[in-house]
Amino acid sequence: MAFEFPKDSYSGKIVEVTLGAGAKAKKVGGQNAMPLCNFEGVFPNRPLVAMEVYDKPEATETWPQAAKEPFADVLADPLAWAKKCLDQYGADLICLQLKSTDPNGQNTSADEAAALVKKMAEALPVPLIVWGSENTEKDAEVLAKAAELCQGMNLLLGPATEDNYKKIGGAALGYGHTIVAQTPIDVNMAKQLNILLTNLGVPMDKILMDPSTGALGYGIEYSYSVMERDRLTALKQGDDKMQLPLICDVAKYCWKTREAGISEAEEPTFGPAKTRGVLWESITATDLLTAGADVLILRHPESVRIVKKIIDDVMA
Repeated sequence: MAFEFPKDSYSGKIVEVTLGAGAKAKKVGGQNAMPLCNFEGVFPNRPLVAMEVYDKPEATETWPQAAKEPFADVLADPLAWAKKCLDQYGADLICLQLKSTDPNGQNTSADEAAALVKKMAEALPVPLIVWGSENTEKDAEVLAKAAELCQGMNLLLGPATEDNYKKIGGAALGYGHTIVAQTPIDVNMAKQLNILLTNLGVPMDKILMDPSTGALGYGIEYSYSVMERDRLTALKQGDDKMQLPLICDVAKYCWKTREAGISEAEEPTFGPAKTRGVLWESITATDLLTAGADVLILRHPESVRIVKKIIDDVMA
């Protein structure tokens, strides 16, 4: 008697979302079963791996040496950095982190930041994720300006939160972009923000959810359980307000952990610093992939290689 996988059934389906426009466009979502359970349903689009690029090199000053080393020759040039991520390291997407716009830091103007966004969006052959400094007021100003300057390019703009979703959502709606809806790690809060955005007029196929995540050893279990509940709510319960792809900004949380950043001189028993950081990022990303992430934002090229190999293996 042949073995048959026990299969579950689901009433819901994740919305398919297009990132980018024209020949650059890529799709995420569209699946109708729980993460990586290919034998239970249809998975038309594989998860995507984005690599982060920072607008100004000052943002990398606190990075461990192992994280900076692969980009040492391009840290001062965001476009060259992005092209290296694509041409040498195989990124599917680029996430431009506008860290310098933080008013508590360099306070780069919205006009300057938006000009860089346009330059990057026009030059790169893949969709562009544009991530603010996570200062809600400044992000609303910066992302709205970028949306206007890049009309029709279908950028992925975020994070939009309950405090600034109206301005970011309105700009995305008016100029043809997609939104990252970010909430603290909570299913009900995620649903509420999705409702607010759709009430504003943003279509469901123009939203990705960022449930907020922790790194390995720093809240990954809670992150996983909430993302799993997000998926069960969407697929098993058929809640149409939760049937959106998930994006996880993995890199910045992993590389600031003590284990990834501490030197071998300070902790010789921890082993090689480069290996530690890559493992911390790769394991965190793999955990979030199994929890339902459709887009993962990573930093180190070796982490990208490992995670993409895992995606290839499980999606085969």
